[in-house]
Amino acid sequence: MSETDVATGAPVSCKYVIARLTATAEWKKYQEYSLDVDPDQDDRATEIKLCNFSRPHMRAFHFSWIGFFIAFFIWFAIAPLLSEIQDTLDLDKKEVWTSSIVGVGGTIFMRFLLGPFCDTVGPRVLFTLVLCFASIPTACTGFVNSATSLAVLRLFIGAAGGTFVMCQYWTSRMFTKQVVGTANALVGGWGNLGGGVTQLVMGSALFPLFKEIFKNEPDPAETAWRWVSVVPAVVAFCIGLVIFFYSDDAPKGNYNEMKKNGTMANLSAAASFRTGALNLNTWFLFIQYACCFGVELTMNNAAALYFKEEFELSTEEAAAIASIFGWMNLFARGTGGFLSDKANARMGMRGRLWVQTVLLACEGALVLIFANTASLSGSIVVMVFFSLFVQSAEGSSYGIVPYVDPPSTGAIAGIIGAGGNTGAVAFGMGFRQLDYKDAFIIMGAVICASSVLSVFICIPGSSKMFGGGEDDVGRKDPTLSVPQPDTEKVDDANDA
Repeated sequence: MSETDVATGAPVSCKYVIARLTATAEWKKYQEYSLDVDPDQDDRATEIKLCNFSRPHMRAFHFSWIGFFIAFFIWFAIAPLLSEIQDTLDLDKKEVWTSSIVGVGGTIFMRFLLGPFCDTVGPRVLFTLVLCFASIPTACTGFVNSATSLAVLRLFIGAAGGTFVMCQYWTSRMFTKQVVGTANALVGGWGNLGGGVTQLVMGSALFPLFKEIFKNEPDPAETAWRWVSVVPAVVAFCIGLVIFFYSDDAPKGNYNEMKKNGTMANLSAAASFRTGALNLNTWFLFIQYACCFGVELTMNNAAALYFKEEFELSTEEAAAIASIFGWMNLFARGTGGFLSDKANARMGMRGRLWVQTVLLACEGALVLIFANTASLSGSIVVMVFFSLFVQSAEGSSYGIVPYVDPPSTGAIAGIIGAGGNTGAVAFGMGFRQLDYKDAFIIMGAVICASSVLSVFICIPGSSKMFGGGEDDVGRKDPTLSVPQPDTEKVDDANDA
């Protein structure tokens, strides 16, 4: 006669069968995937198929970069038009730079706010809300009539920059440790590409087109810049709705469904933020990201103005040259993430930290060279390599982020992402108060100094840059790849 369980009276063997059946019957939206997945990492994909658009993994991958791309596009749609706006409204250099600083500064709050909510409501809903909201002030660009209204408008448009948090969180939620660095870098880089495309499309294509459309107006240039931003605003609003209806928060479904069916533990936004903010590694990466993404944001605001003023180019010519910086995102950020993943495979976290350090040091050196380059052709060549290292460093930064504290990845991604905007504000103040050469020299020196901070990054269970423990780099199924928060750790965080 078989033994029985005291609590249930069921035979022990039956109890084990029931347990197995319960585990097998765990709720998830999809029973099969088009990509290979790791069940031990919450069904995250172990591969990236760029030509695949299927749900949930690759749909989230593509919507991540498309959503961030259009967000970046509307965020900086006004940048190549600033010289025209400056002429129309009779603004001085400080007033123009104040609007640029406000435009990136307002995003700091959004990134801090959105990070913890990614851990609780998921990236899909937040993507939709932010894109649809930011499209409204973008469409209202034509109502600007003073320096103050320009600054206020750019403050609200700057909300679009918060989509970066969802972009990086979403792919961290969909892909395993082996490929998360590459996935994060690709979607971030292709999204950042919007900063280059907007320079070209808005400044060199749509603006001249709208001038032609309004050629019979008393001032065709003014009428053109007042109307042209309606186009990207409409596109952004529509893409926001598409993301909501045709994608998923996680491999197993949307967060509200997962919580309802007991597949996902409930972590409070406050607890997530507190855990991420109290981790010192978060702030080292905050500073380093300020010195790469912050530099890119600064260049998005400065490049067209710099080339127009320093080399006496037209608005269209300066915008076309400035767009080169953003176009490097097509592959540069992905390269940084790829190098980080490869270094991790050979050396563990130590490899990722070395890649991060080298990329930042080279970036800073090239900024110093750019500051001292007097010719137009030389400046363009140096800017290309300068941009390559800027965006590669961004990619390597978010190759490290998912390891810092996996259950609070959303909050940490938000804080570090806010570092990029903080850097843009700080560097923007330099460009507002100083001439271009001095501002670039200060920026380059700060970047070089930030590369040293990698030495102090110490993530539990991972190797340090010098000394410390060793990673098990050969293990096939690692466990540090941003796992879904387990109930026990979530309860500890919520009770803290």
